Amino acid sequence: MRKTYIKKWFTTSVGLLFGSLSLYLITISCANDDTQTVANFNEITMQDEFNIDGAPNSSIWGFDIGTGNNGWGNQELQFYTDRSENVKVENGVLSITARAENFNGSSFTSSRLLTRNKFEQSYGRFEARIKLPFGQGIWPAFWLLGAREDAPWPEIGEIDIMEYRGQNPTVILGSVHGPGYSAGEAISKSFTLENDRFDTDFHVFGIEWGPNYINYYVDDVLYNQITSEDVTGDWVFNAPFYILINVAVGGNFVGSPNAETRFPQTMEVDYIRVYKNDNL
Repeated sequence: MRKTYIKKWFTTSVGLLFGSLSLYLITISCANDDTQTVANFNEITMQDEFNIDGAPNSSIWGFDIGTGNNGWGNQELQFYTDRSENVKVENGVLSITARAENFNGSSFTSSRLLTRNKFEQSYGRFEARIKLPFGQGIWPAFWLLGAREDAPWPEIGEIDIMEYRGQNPTVILGSVHGPGYSAGEAISKSFTLENDRFDTDFHVFGIEWGPNYINYYVDDVLYNQITSEDVTGDWVFNAPFYILINVAVGGNFVGSPNAETRFPQTMEVDYIRVYKNDNL
């Protein structure tokens, strides 16, 4: 059965999904200069509702496997696998689980899914409904990378829709990385969940992305807008990007797990949806 939700947007919106009918969204959001950005989303271009148990849908998702170069460039500690112990779909939810175990020379395992060469898009709304894990050294993320193959990172661009330090379960960050503003120099802003934690319930993390701006949302509350005027180098967000979703262990952003970090830790994903913006 397809899961359906009525969307509640930052200012004005309508969102309905019935049977095979398309979802139609109208959103109005305020830019930094008090102007308005109006975006019409009337076509779902990719969605995974995770309604078929087993492995993730291979027509949408591939995997990064291993430890990458220097712990995926961040000194991360996990070995990424495609095993069911680390990633599975069950009861309408995608689970990505980080485990403390010796595996191929690493002390931890987890999974990283990506849509590279399967689904790539420029502009639109990208969103996921997620319940996050917690604990020192746990680093889940929902993000995009530029699909260009003629340049290295950060020239290809990176959009972090949501990343989070497990030791700080009330705060997430939305960021961009590009030439001249990568790693610790990323353009970023945090969002704090008042009187609650991101590991106790599901929340919707999303962006609305146009030629010269990226708007960041938590539960459809607009908390950040990054424009081409905000970056300190080239604006590299005018090309197709692909989706990644993962749980890392350790690394420069979060530090290593400690004696109080409990394993396994699981990120649960209810759905991932992408909408086309007909005005762009």
